[in-house]
Order: sequence, then C-alpha cells, then structure tokens
Amino acid sequence: MSRVGKLPITVPQGVKVAINGGLINVEGPKGKLSCPTRPEVVINIKESEISVVPKDESKESNSFQGLYRQLVNNMVIGVSKGFSKTLMINGVGFRADLKANILTLNLGYSELIEVVLPQGITATVENPNKVTISGIDKQLVGQTCAEIRSLREPEPYKGKGIRYEDEVIRRKAGKTASAKK
Repeated sequence: MSRVGKLPITVPQGVKVAINGGLINVEGPKGKLSCPTRPEVVINIKESEISVVPKDESKESNSFQGLYRQLVNNMVIGVSKGFSKTLMINGVGFRADLKANILTLNLGYSELIEVVLPQGITATVENPNKVTISGIDKQLVGQTCAEIRSLREPEPYKGKGIRYEDEVIRRKAGKTASAKK
C-alpha cells in the first residue's frame, strides 16, 4: 500500500468537499476546484476527514491511492490557503512590469516579452526583479512559473536569467588567462 495514500486528509473549517458522479468538488473561501476520479480508488468523506482507499490490492490501485490522496490534499490546501511561488530576475537591465493580467518582461532580448497570465493566477511585482505568482491550483501555479522561467533560464557563469527564489544555481568558473613562461 501507498505510504502517502494511507494518511487521512483533515478538512479545515469553511471548506466543503463533495463527490458527484466521479468528480470531486472542493469549495472554500478562496474559490472552487474540481478533479475527476478513477475507478481504482474509493474516496470516503467523513465530518472533517477524507480518506482514499484502493478498490483492490493491485499495484496500479495502490499508486492511484497515493496520487488521489495528494491531489485532494492540494485542492483542500488551495481553496483554504492558496499557493504561491516567487521568481527572481537577475541581470543588468532585466526587469518585470505588471499591467492588468499581462506581465511584461525585459530579459535582454531586442523586444519586450509579454506573458498573459491564465485565469485563476495573480501576479505581484514587489520590485522590478521579484515576481510572485499565486493562485489556488498548485499545478497551474507551477506550470505558469515554469513557462515564465523558460523564457530566460539562469546561465551558470554569471547567473543571469529567471530563477525560483529558493533555487541555487551552481556557478562555473569562466576562462582563465594562462600564464606564459
């Protein structure tokens, strides 16, 4: 059995969880999320606790148990607290600007790059080199951050580019002048 899947999910106050025809609906103070279920798992909802149980003892059912336990847990956390990731922009003249839901990035290319944020995602630019992406869907927040980071990934020599706030870039030594004898 899955170690993650065995753990129960505690539902905080103000969050409602319901299953309707193979669809899990989670509603909370920050919004609503839904996810389709698989026939390999059974989701049991009690007063303030959710458990995910495999239908049989097959390897596939056990892996879906851990997956759906984590998906439901992410939905519960998302509608109650939300998720956010911070991106740092390093480089001379590199900067970010936000107008409505369009993030404009100057990343050293000849033209500015405009990124239209998907629905359900909000961004804040704390200073020109720090962008925080937040939302209730963990997968959408992570995907949006990955797409923005892929516009100019950090390079190992000077560290220029877009990186996550907690990411560590391994730096390489550049060319060194050889000493002539």
